[in-house]
Amino acid sequence: MTNYSLLTFNLNGKVMNSPLKNKSYAFAIRIVKLSQSLYTEKKEFVLSKQILRCGTAIGALIREAEYAQSKPDFVHKMNIALKEANESDYSN
Repeated sequence: MTNYSLLTFNLNGKVMNSPLKNKSYAFAIRIVKLSQSLYTEKKEFVLSKQILRCGTAIGALIREAEYAQSKPDFVHKMNIALKEANESDYSN
């Protein structure tokens, strides 16, 4: 279930700067660095691409949820972000 208390909304319903957005951005930066390390140092090409894809998708989906057309659309996008986070956790 989505925890709406992690998001802060303005009067127009847009998500403002929030801990969730900040943490997903910082996580994406760490994932990019991990992916680069796997690719260059370990010569792990498949895993590096997969971790990059799912790890950076989280923040993109959270930001996409900001402009959801309805509450069910918002919940759907946030649930997809959660699935990507679980996949990132599994890949590590």
